[in-house]
Amino acid sequence: MRLVTHHHTRGYQLRSDPSTAIHQSSSSSTSVDRSPEEEHQLQLFHREKRGEIVGLEMAAENVVATYYYPTAAPGAMEVCGAGGKCFDDDGRPKRSGTMWTASAHIITAVIGSGVLSLGWAIAQLGWVAGPAVMLLFSLVTYYTSALLADCYRSGDPTTGKRNYTYMDAVNANLSGVKVQICRFLQYANIVGVATIGYTIAASISMLAIRRANCFHHKGHGSPCAISSTPYMIIFGVAEIFFSQIPDFDQISWLSILAAFMSFTYSTIGLGLGIVQVLANKGVQGSLTGISVGVVTPVDKVWRSLQAFGDIAFAYSYSLILIEIQDTIRAPAQSESAVMKRATVVSVAVTTLFYMLCGCTGYAAFGDGAPGNLLTGFGFYEAFWLLDVANAAIVVHLVGAYQVYCQPLFAFVERWAARRWPGSALVTGEVGVPLLPGRRRCKVNPFRATWRTAFVVATTVVSMLPFFNDVVGFLGALGFWPLTVYFPVEMYVVQKKVPRWSTRWVCLQTLSLGCLVISVAAAAGSIAGIAADLKVYRPFKSN
Repeated sequence: MRLVTHHHTRGYQLRSDPSTAIHQSSSSSTSVDRSPEEEHQLQLFHREKRGEIVGLEMAAENVVATYYYPTAAPGAMEVCGAGGKCFDDDGRPKRSGTMWTASAHIITAVIGSGVLSLGWAIAQLGWVAGPAVMLLFSLVTYYTSALLADCYRSGDPTTGKRNYTYMDAVNANLSGVKVQICRFLQYANIVGVATIGYTIAASISMLAIRRANCFHHKGHGSPCAISSTPYMIIFGVAEIFFSQIPDFDQISWLSILAAFMSFTYSTIGLGLGIVQVLANKGVQGSLTGISVGVVTPVDKVWRSLQAFGDIAFAYSYSLILIEIQDTIRAPAQSESAVMKRATVVSVAVTTLFYMLCGCTGYAAFGDGAPGNLLTGFGFYEAFWLLDVANAAIVVHLVGAYQVYCQPLFAFVERWAARRWPGSALVTGEVGVPLLPGRRRCKVNPFRATWRTAFVVATTVVSMLPFFNDVVGFLGALGFWPLTVYFPVEMYVVQKKVPRWSTRWVCLQTLSLGCLVISVAAAAGSIAGIAADLKVYRPFKSN
């Protein structure tokens, strides 16, 4: 079918490659024979609403942009308006991401506070097993990320329906109880990482700033016993305020600030480790890690397994990969090919950085490497540099907390709106004066109540500051199902891999092996938490 539009129409032009059958006439008008259905589609296509493509609508779980055009290969066309604004085949603004921007997004999202525990992890495993395990996790992460990249489009890799989020991909390829389990694990991961893990890490960093100044003024031998509880409360109050800002994760400068803060504290930790190695005039540590005798044989096993969890936590970022892939402009082949190249670059850079930070921490402190390189006080001077690094951690985690929690906030609020559509408490807004004589700020009562209650509850739960144990448990809990199992299962369905074929057996073997590692790592972390609970007293000085 060939459709031609009038030159004076203020509609959207369809651009396509020569292989498609849609053209625009350069003449003033050309008539063609069209069926009533085709005529209706063409009229819808040219109709404008507020200068944008008609048909944009909010779906229950995602913002789904739809528009109407005659049947053609969707992956081959883009839609451009008279003002020059272009849209992709799904009606969303034309994506402009490249392999390099996707790599940058992954690296920015991945390098976080988990990097600070890698020195301790390598200290448990030693110079041989530590880097080897880190390399193993990087290879597994790359391979499963490549599998996940193939699930961005359902069906044809070039023209198939786009999946905008991780859960979209799961819904498109799996069904039944697997979808429900994935949804539960996704939100459990958000609660664990963003609320409990980030609250603990931020409070420890704030506490470290106070103690660093105490050691500087009173001497390194001073106990400087300070409770972390007030700092958790401070962090919780700040998050209550920020959680009331709608779409906080969409603030444009937030990612830039988070990236800058992340590289600031990671680079300071790396630099201080190198300086300490030079001061020691040699590299500390052993081939097998902390030796039996310093710890009991049972503790050696538990701590080694916990180290696996810490490393897994550092590589747990599969939930964001589909969203990042959705920023890539449609290439000649497919977005998955670009994403796979971006994954190679990002995993290589991340692993190199992790190796440098982890190995430098172990080389500087040997078996006594602290659980958190910047708060364990292997360093005392320069105290001001430690303050800068820990302040950067706090700023990073304040924003990261909100970015991670927004999907959970939105999910609960959408559910409440569907459950009680006529409730003024759920759907209404009240004006709250910020300053006398100023404009009132509109606040949704349900959002304010639910988000405040959530932050308060998770802050109370977080008052068990066992950084390494919690990080290891969260890493073990999320790594196998979200990074390995679901990508493997989706790939099997997407590519129609025959059951019991060589590829199927290899994929299932990989999944089973990672499950065993994750269960063992979780057991090690639980053992560490149990040991810490024996001596921990809430609201007491550390």
